[in-house]
Amino acid sequence: MADKLKILFLCTGIDISGHTSKHVNDFKDVTLDLVITVCGHAHETCPYFPPRCRVIHVGFDDPPELARKLAQKGASKKEQLYCYRRIRDEIKLFVKGLPDNLKKRRN
Repeated sequence: MADKLKILFLCTGIDISGHTSKHVNDFKDVTLDLVITVCGHAHETCPYFPPRCRVIHVGFDDPPELARKLAQKGASKKEQLYCYRRIRDEIKLFVKGLPDNLKKRRN
């Protein structure tokens, strides 16, 4: 996980240093009722899930990609870090709005 992301969450009092990404194969023997994908390209690239599993896609922008594009344009580190803050805050709002946010999305 990106160090910038870990720092941003620590600034909000949340320690995610022990968190890691997981591959869908890690859950192959788990019965899932709901899957929420959050990366921008997940909707097109995520694997098949069983029919009984509800899949909802919430396409947040990819902070590293946004920061890379800004860096190519000569943006400062502070300007690049803003991408991470913005996406973090968008995800936070989505999570705070659960379960109502799920009712609004019928993917």
